[in-house]
Amino acid sequence: MKRRALLTITLAVAAAGCTRPDTARPREDRMTTTADQALLAAASAGDPAGVRAALAAGADREARDARQRTALLLAAANDHVEAARVLVDAGADPNALDDQHDTPWLVTGVTGSVAMLEALLPARPDLTIVNRYGGVSIIPASERGHVAYVRRVVATGIDVNHVNRLGWTALLECVILGDGTEPYQQIAEILVTAGADVHLPDKDGVGALQHARDRGYHQIVEVLSR
Repeated sequence: MKRRALLTITLAVAAAGCTRPDTARPREDRMTTTADQALLAAASAGDPAGVRAALAAGADREARDARQRTALLLAAANDHVEAARVLVDAGADPNALDDQHDTPWLVTGVTGSVAMLEALLPARPDLTIVNRYGGVSIIPASERGHVAYVRRVVATGIDVNHVNRLGWTALLECVILGDGTEPYQQIAEILVTAGADVHLPDKDGVGALQHARDRGYHQIVEVLSR
């Protein structure tokens, strides 16, 4: 009986030792190679030929820099669409988080790049992953006035009523952090048409309509009052 128990333990330890390296330890523990460094530099510079060459030389498509940014995140953050397409075709992860809790997909909401959004969609990004503020990509896009991006991203099925850690939806950020000008009027219209709930309040119980009234954003008040 004791011998059988010892054999079971031995086999369990051996199995643990055979765990695949990419699941047994965090990827950041992996040594960065020269090819990896070349990949990160090419992606950051927007050099698709350099990206292809680095991958052909054996670079890890998920290699990370000192801030845990992958090549795809660097390409997305700098709006290098062609480099991003090469990486997506190579199977790069659109959901890889860096040390600021950003992903290649999430940063498109900050940059407002519709071209990058289109480049990443074939990789099937997770639209529910949140940034460090607890928001999905449509929230920073609405706050920054990225009309074309908001118009395109609502068609992906992203949650237009997602509430971030501040207690704000995309519509609330459009009103509270926007300036009431034409881009924000358009975004309010797009969000409402896409199903944004005008009655969802912030943490203080104040809704987007009241915020718009308080700020004198008459055109947005009209949109939200329909």
